[in-house]
Amino acid sequence: MSTVRVRETLLEYLSEAQSDSHEVQQKSLRTLASITKVSPQNRTLLAQTNGAISALLTLSKSSSPIIQILSLSILFNLSLNPDLKQSLADMETIYHLNSIILSPGSPESSKLASSLVCSLAMLDKNKAKFGVAGTVRLLVNAVSGPRSPAAHHLLSSLAELVQFHGNCTLAVRAGAVPVLIQLATSTDVEDLSGTSLAILGLLARFDEGLNALKKTDQVVSSIVDVLKGRCMLSKEGAAEILLLLFDESEGCLRDALTLPEFLTVLADISVRGSARAREKAGQLLKKMMEANLDSYSDGNSSIFE
Repeated sequence: MSTVRVRETLLEYLSEAQSDSHEVQQKSLRTLASITKVSPQNRTLLAQTNGAISALLTLSKSSSPIIQILSLSILFNLSLNPDLKQSLADMETIYHLNSIILSPGSPESSKLASSLVCSLAMLDKNKAKFGVAGTVRLLVNAVSGPRSPAAHHLLSSLAELVQFHGNCTLAVRAGAVPVLIQLATSTDVEDLSGTSLAILGLLARFDEGLNALKKTDQVVSSIVDVLKGRCMLSKEGAAEILLLLFDESEGCLRDALTLPEFLTVLADISVRGSARAREKAGQLLKKMMEANLDSYSDGNSSIFE
């Protein structure tokens, strides 16, 4: 099909999507979602269609959950094209996505809005916009409450946004560190632990995040508890965070040496863990062996024997 014909077809479907008939709207939006899912060219052509993005944003505000979901699906598809990310991430769109995350019409709407945030934030130029719009604080608050069906998507969006230093500061000030530690150590949300620890690792790259970690009560014992869990991704993240803490805080290293099970856990990971987990466990063991035993074990060096 020629480009001209494709443009005409897209315009026709877009016009039908704004019909007064709910059935016609739904059918045309399903078609648009389908053809933009598989073709980068179709995404570009639709985005270039006069008024298309504005119309889709309006439709995504529909009181009908299915119309909202289909409209968000199309916008997400468009965001997959790298050259469309900047134009899609205007402040009006960001504020609208915030409102959906805050009060979703359905669990699927929340997932799609979060995924769209994540996709748009992959362009570094967009990251600061989300911080200015309050998205970082909103995501922290969203994952701190009762578990949402969109929790994975919310955390993924937060992980993408905090790769920008300014958003790290906003996340720490919003109370992200204790929230993420709680998620990382909670046994009923172990599937979220790995992502939570990955975000903590990103926050700890900068002073504000690392200081917040160091000031958290029982942070070492909490992270060590994660090492005892079953999720290998969580073990990797926990070991990485402990390395950061030990590099910056003798107090954290001293706290670790008071935990009788710590060395046993590290020894187990160094044998049975993934390649990355074994590497991190080995680095932790080396740090502890190089520590001043008299200072950290009250003169009882037998802790390593």
